Amino acid sequence: MKREDRKAAVAAYKDRKVAAGIYVVRCAATGQHWAGISPDLSKIWNRLSFSLRQGNEPTRSLQAAWREHGANSFTFDPIEPIETEETPVHRDPVLRDRLAHWCKTLPAERI
Repeated sequence: MKREDRKAAVAAYKDRKVAAGIYVVRCAATGQHWAGISPDLSKIWNRLSFSLRQGNEPTRSLQAAWREHGANSFTFDPIEPIETEETPVHRDPVLRDRLAHWCKTLPAERI
């Protein structure tokens, strides 16, 4: 890759819009839901599924369901993206409030 191409790729990555928000993981076999917040919804499923495959996900009920039913029983859905330019100090309380709402509405266990 040429130096100019590399610089352009790095600049494009830094300038991309990142959507923070609320997501839900569903187990089709049991009907259970787990909800969480992420500063970047486009990357959270990769991190979460890696933790589950490795067997070290801190949410014990989610890890147990993953072991028992397998990866094919699970779906990931971003349910409320929040596209904002606000700093984490202003964004995080909003995300926590929305997560509490979704945990009650679904009902879901918090991740």
